[in-house]
Amino acid sequence: MVPDQLDSISPLDGRYNKDAAVLSHYFSESALMRYRLQVEVEYLIALSNENKITALPPMPNLVQTTLRKLYEKFDSRAARRIKKIETQTNHDVKAIEQYIGEKLQKINLSKFIPWVHFGLTSEDINNIAYSLMWRDGMKYVYLPMLNALQKEIKKLSRLYSSVAMLALTHGQAATPTTFGKEMAVFHRRLNRQATMLKEQRLQGKISGATGTWAAHIVAYPGIDWIRFSGRLVKRFGLNPSPVTTQVEPHDSLAESYHILARINSILIDFTRDMWLYISRAILGQKKITGETGSSTMPHKINPIYFENAEGNCGLANAVLNHLASKLTVSRMQRDLSGSTVVRNQGVALGHSFVGLNNLLKGLDRITINQENMCAELDKHWEVLAEAIQTILRKNGHPGAYNKLKNLTRGNCLDQETIHKLISDLNITTDDKNNLLKLTPADYTGLAHKLAQLK
Repeated sequence: MVPDQLDSISPLDGRYNKDAAVLSHYFSESALMRYRLQVEVEYLIALSNENKITALPPMPNLVQTTLRKLYEKFDSRAARRIKKIETQTNHDVKAIEQYIGEKLQKINLSKFIPWVHFGLTSEDINNIAYSLMWRDGMKYVYLPMLNALQKEIKKLSRLYSSVAMLALTHGQAATPTTFGKEMAVFHRRLNRQATMLKEQRLQGKISGATGTWAAHIVAYPGIDWIRFSGRLVKRFGLNPSPVTTQVEPHDSLAESYHILARINSILIDFTRDMWLYISRAILGQKKITGETGSSTMPHKINPIYFENAEGNCGLANAVLNHLASKLTVSRMQRDLSGSTVVRNQGVALGHSFVGLNNLLKGLDRITINQENMCAELDKHWEVLAEAIQTILRKNGHPGAYNKLKNLTRGNCLDQETIHKLISDLNITTDDKNNLLKLTPADYTGLAHKLAQLK
């Protein structure tokens, strides 16, 4: 960790910088400047291409290319210049506008300066910039990592589809399952949410100070500004949101935050199960030379990556849920309280990403202890009580459940006790023989097939 990271307040910029640094390209202050530049430049180009704006000359392709390089080749020098301008304007979006004006002046295109930010309010720039940041960070960083995790979990579900283990419901011994089937549960849950995240389209608006295009209409009443704005918003890859206040309502962003929060909740569920499997010793962990598990207990290998993932996903959800509830509420036509909040969407994605990364590290270190799984199953033959009472029902015994309840409830039974119970049953010979062949390890139903489902 470099010295300045040791001084960081946020763990994302300090302790977890190695994992989270890739997101700075999308969510840093510099990245926000770049996205704002993109929106301003593309709006200016769109205005120049509108035939009815006779006072604005069409922009030559070479000039368009030059302007687009402002955001395509954006660097730290440009960011520092914008920040310097902001110290004078005390307004971050106005600083972007003035920066573009400076660049236009340098290439002898001062005639375009009055058209930068023409008829717009800051929120026209910001709502699109923040949506693009979220979409790109999700697409290029988060989703590939989520896909990698899904593949690992799917691999476990396939590889261990037939490996029987004791299930616990309410923390008590229950009908056996397979490790692969339990992994398949998480794979399918994640896959459903990931699909929604990939398919969800964010919205954007360019409609002026209170969402009425009032300034635009005063200047050029003959232009279909709703159509003009809609086309531009679509070019950014967003869905137009034509009826708004000054702020785009952020409902689509909130939907995306909620999907990610559900993914994090599934992952928290997953981390806790893996933690408990390790606690039961049916999963082991690889020994890594040089690592220390405890400062005082030399024998320990702690499930730190699963614990880290649980904590980071929980922290991410706290931010995500606040983002979703705060950004969708704004007093009257606009208040500024959401402005400082939305800057933290990168924080939410950062903690989500760190959580994913730690889960992959944790999965890379687990081992499957089938011997302990079998030993645990062999201590709980009472789990066959369900099968036995079901066969009794099949053979017409009305009090089957209560009979088994009286014999087995709260007891750990061995094979001998269960076989004696089965031998004394008044059922068909075939049913009796099938029950006598049954072991806890065999009593997994369709778990193997479920783990193999596509």
